Amino acid sequence: MILLCLDADHLCPSWISEIRLTQSDGSQSVVPGQTVSITCKASSYVSDDVNWYLQKPGEVPKLLIHDATYRLSGVSDRFSGSQSGNDFTLTIIQAEDAAVYYCQNFT
Repeated sequence: MILLCLDADHLCPSWISEIRLTQSDGSQSVVPGQTVSITCKASSYVSDDVNWYLQKPGEVPKLLIHDATYRLSGVSDRFSGSQSGNDFTLTIIQAEDAAVYYCQNFT
């Protein structure tokens, strides 16, 4: 089962999964050249079982990062993933990459 958890207001219901992912602020404004980080906190231990997706208007979500830190083949190195315990971070180094980003647990 794959669940996409959008943000704190749209968490996966507890009856679907015991693990909840809470994503940081719904939107962030940045200027060109500024790095932005999006965090996703797991409610309990998930190893590195977190993926990051990008979605642009009118398109389906695109997998960027799998297993917390591994960029999918063909994904720009402008995107990077990191993990510290149950905190997962997607770092984006160009404001031009404006889109909707999702974290997802796949355990």
